[in-house]
Amino acid sequence: MARRAGVSLATASRAINDSYGVSTKTRGRVLAAAEELAYVVSPEASRLAGGRTGRVGLVVPHIDRWFFGTLVAGAEGVLGDAGLDVLLFRVGDADDRRDFFHRLPARRKIDGLIVVGFPVLEAERERLDLLGVSIVSAGGQQEAYPYACVDDYEVGTIAVTHLLNLGHRRIAMIEAIDPDQPGWPTLAPRSAAYHDALDRAGIRSGPGLVCTVPWGGEAGADAMAQLLSRAEPPTAVYAHSDEIAVGAIRTARRAGLDVPGDISVVGIDDHPIAALTDLTTVAQPVRAIGERAAATLLEMIDGQHLPSSTTFPAKLVVRRSTAPPAVGARD
Repeated sequence: MARRAGVSLATASRAINDSYGVSTKTRGRVLAAAEELAYVVSPEASRLAGGRTGRVGLVVPHIDRWFFGTLVAGAEGVLGDAGLDVLLFRVGDADDRRDFFHRLPARRKIDGLIVVGFPVLEAERERLDLLGVSIVSAGGQQEAYPYACVDDYEVGTIAVTHLLNLGHRRIAMIEAIDPDQPGWPTLAPRSAAYHDALDRAGIRSGPGLVCTVPWGGEAGADAMAQLLSRAEPPTAVYAHSDEIAVGAIRTARRAGLDVPGDISVVGIDDHPIAALTDLTTVAQPVRAIGERAAATLLEMIDGQHLPSSTTFPAKLVVRRSTAPPAVGARD
């Protein structure tokens, strides 16, 4: 390419990389030669020259769930626009997670890392520290790293308060756990918000009104079946996600109940299915969270300024799955 353009290798390199010291005319000649030869810049050579790999890693527990896919898409868009390649690491179960944290520090091949939607244990943080790269958490508040997320306690408070304001007093919760991801607090913020909101309203939440299930619609359906079998079933259900809420609604309707006439259901996320099913939910800007996490990581890699965390506001989206309790169902 340099020979075709009639310039030195150094000049050709500066022209291709849009560096200083090359005239517009010369740069145009080099780029024309590159196009004729279908020249592609070697990412390895270019990045090694700058002491970087040009790659960023994203660690996710799941790639087939809407939340994670949407967040990763938001982050990848920002990183791709910055000219960085994205390596996706899945830690779907305990074996995947153990293998990832054991092997990654032994081969530094990234400039930064985004941890998506799961807490990093102390021993795992020590392994990540060996990388010597910038790390950001997305979709969860982690004190060890800058983060981008919503406040899960606020999210839960908004959902339960909505049901309380409608007049519901017998409110159940379907809380979700990920059995393959250790490190979550015993009482997750979304669950703590439920209990605290009821306490402030002077309502005691009985154990029969809380069902703990894995994430997913079928689990939500099973949980609703349990709740409806109670001697005094709830008049409203707060679900930890929209998928769980939609599963719960399916069970209620198959049982001959009207939603929201007989029972109200509220979810979290504003998953696309929420609008299609008229589900009331607390929306979180998942794509924007991924974008902000990526932007924060880029700022850290470039050393622009001290990294900061971003907590996005959540928003109640009222649709047709919630309403005041029927007169005869009021406590």
